[in-house]
Amino acid sequence: MLRAHNLHIQRGRKTVLNGVNLQLEPGEVLGVLGPNGAGKSTLLGALCGELTASEGEVSLEGDALGRWTGTQRAQRLAVLPQVSTLDFAFRVEEVVGMGRLPYQTGQVRDDEIIAAALTAADAGHLSGRSYLALSGGERQRVHLARVLAQLWPGQVGQTLLLDEPTSMLDPLHQHTTLQAVREFADRGAAVLVILHDLNLAARYCDRILLLEGGRPVALDTPEQVLRPDSLKAVFGLEVLVQPHPERGHPLIIAR
Repeated sequence: MLRAHNLHIQRGRKTVLNGVNLQLEPGEVLGVLGPNGAGKSTLLGALCGELTASEGEVSLEGDALGRWTGTQRAQRLAVLPQVSTLDFAFRVEEVVGMGRLPYQTGQVRDDEIIAAALTAADAGHLSGRSYLALSGGERQRVHLARVLAQLWPGQVGQTLLLDEPTSMLDPLHQHTTLQAVREFADRGAAVLVILHDLNLAARYCDRILLLEGGRPVALDTPEQVLRPDSLKAVFGLEVLVQPHPERGHPLIIAR
């Protein structure tokens, strides 16, 4: 499991992440919410080892993250950044296949996993197309398939970190993406996903971390975190919160 203990990140003299304690549990989707500049992407960068903590530690399966080799880490931890840049005319399958580089499972098995990951990301129909010919939303779904393929089919001991995976997607594909993420977690993997949509977080996340100014404000179930007073304090937004009429999770309505 991935764990952050007393995590601090500084940039120059500014503290951008302050005192975060976090443990990702197998089978859960943990949502990270907060206004722009709250430290969400910084947290993800620290959790995947891209950013070095000025204080505290990130550990994977009880060992400091830096002690894992690149291949060992890649077989247990996959990261979808906010922006994925690729300027070559690879076919969609080749992009998704990059997720299989940490393994030696053979072409036949890799092709099966690539097809399954594309289907899970609702991008199977894009097979054979040039990546550069895709729209922004299509590219985002292809990169989701890539990180799913990296950990496919998902199991206990693996962690998926996603930075705003729904940012370029239409409403239908926002839900299909998070449903794929939910199903991945249901197979045992731990998932952390940064979101801006409060209602998507309420529907698909087991727990929510609310950040403001680099500090954790709350870490609990959606019912405990998504309350009018908390959302007013962090986002400056007046809301009504009531149970969803069919599913029961919190439904947030701006006043």
